[in-house]
Amino acid sequence: MLTSNKLNIFNMDLRDLENFFISMGERSFRAAQIMKWIYHKHVIDFDTMSNISKLLREKLAKCSELRLPEVVSELVSKDGCHKWLIRIDNSNCIETVFIPEIDRGTLCISSQIGCPVDCSFCATAHQGFNRNLTTAEIIGQVWLATNSLGGYTHGGNRIITNIVLMGMGEPLLNFCNVVKSIALIQDDLGFGISKRRVTLSTAGVVPALYRLRDISEVSLAVSLHAPYDKLRDELVPLNRKYPISELLKACNYYIAGKPYRRITWEYVLLDGINDSVQHATALAALLKYIPSKINLIPFNPFPEARYRRSSPETMTRFRDVLMKHGLTAITRRTRGDDIAAACGQLAGEVQARGRGRRTSQVF
Repeated sequence: MLTSNKLNIFNMDLRDLENFFISMGERSFRAAQIMKWIYHKHVIDFDTMSNISKLLREKLAKCSELRLPEVVSELVSKDGCHKWLIRIDNSNCIETVFIPEIDRGTLCISSQIGCPVDCSFCATAHQGFNRNLTTAEIIGQVWLATNSLGGYTHGGNRIITNIVLMGMGEPLLNFCNVVKSIALIQDDLGFGISKRRVTLSTAGVVPALYRLRDISEVSLAVSLHAPYDKLRDELVPLNRKYPISELLKACNYYIAGKPYRRITWEYVLLDGINDSVQHATALAALLKYIPSKINLIPFNPFPEARYRRSSPETMTRFRDVLMKHGLTAITRRTRGDDIAAACGQLAGEVQARGRGRRTSQVF
């Protein structure tokens, strides 16, 4: 993949673009014009932007570009899920997934090449970690998926209604690029997705949670997976740095004073590991006073995985214990597992830094 010294406009939000045009001696309103072409009309050729003067188009072409990652392949599951393998550079690919449902369409995007958090039940962690994605590489996934899916139905409704940063990587370890991408996703001049329909999933980078609360309007999902520190230390090694008590304090701060906010807790059920009645009771006690929804996720296997999925009976019993204690708990239906697009299965193709090896994409 060729590199370029030109500024990639996909790395810029509205304020960046306004400053960019002012630096060129142009009026700031040009930024809104360009964004409408890119995100509303899906035009990425300067010459096609008819309300921009020929002179300005030539100036833009000399110093800037509209460069997207490359789609290597697209797979469609028997249940309608789409998975794109997207090339980021010569050595690395990421994966992006679209999950259609009757009342919404959810796009799951990645924020890093691989993941440094190293959760023991996740395929991405087994791929290692290379680097953070740029804003252009994050927002490019949304642009490519929207373009591939056609943008809108014949009735004028959006195909992509929800966006979740739940793909490869820990979003809060790529804070600035992720926050800028969220702004573009929510901006009316960008993709115009409602604030409540954009969700960031984190394993619990506590200092970043405090920063995020004051600068971004995004829903929060927290990968919990255990009610005790000792067990969570094994499943989510980040817990050794930010234990559950600190994480809960940060989550309470995140929703304080904002009554429409609640935390979605993600809990992958692993057979004989974290799925007993005792675990469910402890989890209920832990979350009792936090406005919450708990997503119970069946474990999705991948090569080299050392865990097994809990039985349907065990998952139902776990959910019933939570509901008996007054919590909202939903068992998530597995989608896209026939193309390895289910939760925890995204792997892509990662040249892991410091490991001296290249791992293969997993389908």
